[in-house]
Amino acid sequence: MTTKKIEKLLIHIFIHQVKMEHALYEHELVEVLDDLRFSMKKDKDDYIFTVTENRGHVAMLLVEKSGEFYINERARERLKNLWSDAYEGNMQKLIPDFARQLHKGELPINGVKVASIEK
Repeated sequence: MTTKKIEKLLIHIFIHQVKMEHALYEHELVEVLDDLRFSMKKDKDDYIFTVTENRGHVAMLLVEKSGEFYINERARERLKNLWSDAYEGNMQKLIPDFARQLHKGELPINGVKVASIEK
């Protein structure tokens, strides 16, 4: 699949709320769960997420500092809650990079630190 086709697919999934594939999560993402937890702890991230694409199917995994993790639609909804009004804009910025990485066979992994504003 071309980078542009992957990008269009990801826009459908993340902006237009299309269903993701649980079997793809089990096949490609369940094995990186411990690695994501380790990376998050090492980098002191508040949460970390990744997406994968295979033959037109997409899966997502989001892990929080608490250890709780979310798969596919629940992960997308959790990320929408975490980013609230910035979700769509952030995804529009990230999707082209996700598509390039996925086209190269790489797994895009994004650790996020939440900034606290002191008064």
